[in-house]
Amino acid sequence: MACAALSAASPPEIEQLVRQGFEDFYNLDYPQAIDNFEKALALNPSDPELHNHLAQALLYGELYRDGALDSQLVTGNNSFVRRARMEPPPGVERRFLGEIDRAIQLCQQQLANNSQDARALHSLAVAYGLRANWGFLVRKTWMASLSDSSKAHKYDEQVTAIEPANYDARLVQGIYDYIVGSLPWSMRMLGFIAGFHGDKARGIATIEEVTRKGRENRIDAEIVLCALYRREGQAQRAIPLVRELIDRFPRNYLLRFELAQMDASVGRRKEALDTLAGIAKLKRENAPGYGRIPQEKIDYETGNLQFWFDDFENALKNLQKATATPDHLKELDLNAAVLALMRQGQIYDLEHRRDLAVKVYHQAIQLAPDAEAARESEHYVHKPYKRS
Repeated sequence: MACAALSAASPPEIEQLVRQGFEDFYNLDYPQAIDNFEKALALNPSDPELHNHLAQALLYGELYRDGALDSQLVTGNNSFVRRARMEPPPGVERRFLGEIDRAIQLCQQQLANNSQDARALHSLAVAYGLRANWGFLVRKTWMASLSDSSKAHKYDEQVTAIEPANYDARLVQGIYDYIVGSLPWSMRMLGFIAGFHGDKARGIATIEEVTRKGRENRIDAEIVLCALYRREGQAQRAIPLVRELIDRFPRNYLLRFELAQMDASVGRRKEALDTLAGIAKLKRENAPGYGRIPQEKIDYETGNLQFWFDDFENALKNLQKATATPDHLKELDLNAAVLALMRQGQIYDLEHRRDLAVKVYHQAIQLAPDAEAARESEHYVHKPYKRS
């Protein structure tokens, strides 16, 4: 997890580029964010924070391209621990790792001169944290990612020992506490986390503290907290945070999709569907950031919620629109496309139209055999879906 930190000695031009870069970043404009961070870095290539900023934009740009930033990342049918390994363009991966390596090298040089340099220690923690995220979310290198996470935690612990009031440095500690506290005991016994048992509740409390007292990392903390509240079945607590983030970053349409999912999970059906209808309206009006949303995504998200709301007639219509042709399917990320097909099969099963159900299940399986919904569809080929 990187931060939008700025050195007190940063020239105004660099500060403005970084601020604009993060404004673009949180509004999902990753190419523009990358451009701004590149311009800032060109003015001061020896600042490890700027290398981290660029690496963060490269990472999240790749997650966005793969569809991994959708709400299903944490709580849906295809959670991040089950998503297939991503295959980013080789140039993107080389560049990301190069920026991380350079940030680490620069931090180590600064720490060689002053081992108590809190800014260098925090930048080092951010670099290892970003590399952990790449390994965990992109490459699925679990052990290496945990090792990098452990290093990030260690360096930010040193920061808070030097600067107890530095709440931004507590974000990585809270995330690490939560992750390790969520691991099975067999993984907690690994050498690099031996002696640290983690604590999910303490991790969430730490992140909550960053949302109240942090400065540069407050937004990141709010986003992480929303995801963890949902994961813990506490969507009601996340809804006010998401609404604030929507107001702050109006071009970030994923936040509105997230709000619809959260409202649905707490039984606010009308509000959930109204939010999706609002997204469709913003797209029709070509509001900034909304013209890029595929109509198929809106149809899929609407149909998926209608499925859970037992409105099978309208759910089927919207899901069929989202998957009408191969070109329509390409507009959805692969996991959503498979799930949209599986949902149609489930509706057909509930309507006792077994032949049609089996046909659509086979389509889902053929589209992406390794997807979680494809494996689930294989089960329904042999045993009809029933509502629990």
